[in-house]
Amino acid sequence: MALLEVRDLEVAFNTADGVVQAVRGLSFDVERGSTLAIVGESGSGKSVATQTIAGLTRGARVSGTARFDGIDLIGADPEVLRRVRGAQIGMIFQDPLSSLHPYYTVGWQIVEMIRAHRKVTKAVAQQRAAELLSIVGIPRAEQRIHDYPHQFSGGMRQRVMIAMAMALDPALLIADEPTTALDVTVQAQVLDVMRSLQERFGTAIILITHDLGVVAEMADEVVVMYAGAVMERAPRRTLFYRNHHPYTEGLLASLPSQGGTGQRLTPIPGSPPSLISLPAGCPFAPRCRYAFDRCWSVAPPLDMVHDDPAHRSACWLADDAQGRRDNQARNAAEAAAAGSSDRTPTPAGVGP
Repeated sequence: MALLEVRDLEVAFNTADGVVQAVRGLSFDVERGSTLAIVGESGSGKSVATQTIAGLTRGARVSGTARFDGIDLIGADPEVLRRVRGAQIGMIFQDPLSSLHPYYTVGWQIVEMIRAHRKVTKAVAQQRAAELLSIVGIPRAEQRIHDYPHQFSGGMRQRVMIAMAMALDPALLIADEPTTALDVTVQAQVLDVMRSLQERFGTAIILITHDLGVVAEMADEVVVMYAGAVMERAPRRTLFYRNHHPYTEGLLASLPSQGGTGQRLTPIPGSPPSLISLPAGCPFAPRCRYAFDRCWSVAPPLDMVHDDPAHRSACWLADDAQGRRDNQARNAAEAAAAGSSDRTPTPAGVGP
């Protein structure tokens, strides 16, 4: 049995403009000791989904199940969620400066978190805090536990957040954009810390990111989200080398190529749809160069690709590349035909 099993998760918010369908029918598993990456553009539902699993979305209408080590977290008693968060599920948020309290030293905050879940003395908890800071690569940890968050650099604050999240050796670590605000060198160091902690403690990781370079380094499996729903789900290598969904193709095409100095990136045209008024068919159809009539009217199910149960895609396109090329050629021909029929024929004998 997987450590975390999420099935048909739906999250919606009532707003003055209407109902925001933030997450729609999300399902995935996270195995013990593995890393699942959830990727997609901003507003795709990545953070809302994981925060809902941890019981951190207030005022939302939630349905579905999220069974963590046999406990269904959706609709669980608040006391159960408090026991699970921190002790069994650790969280690293995107902005450590806003997540750490500026009034208290980092050591005090780690100590209080430890003592909230375990009956240990303050001295024991403080020793554990210094040990954790040392493990994540903060020099002079015994002295630095007495420093305040603003006395640390961005990369060091992120290491403090990792130390806090790992303080009780959780079975699952949720890392929400843990490297977004960091430069490339510090980003690599933080990822190394997360990998070493995973190897040391056997922790499963859910990595939320829009950086496919980080996914290539860290993930075992990848879930691609768009407009609150899963567009594609596959093992990492399959996703990078045999991806199926046009949205995944677009994300990969927008990456800078190695040695491509001076080359322009290839962005995905258009913008994501409003989560208040989603289109009737595939939500990606307005931005998809392969879209045909069925895509605009019927939402595709998340089906197997190439008869591989580990690879699923929500797309009506054929599995093979030839089918995709044929569809693109048909769209081009239809567009050309529509353009020619719109033009008024020039009368005989009249010309420029």
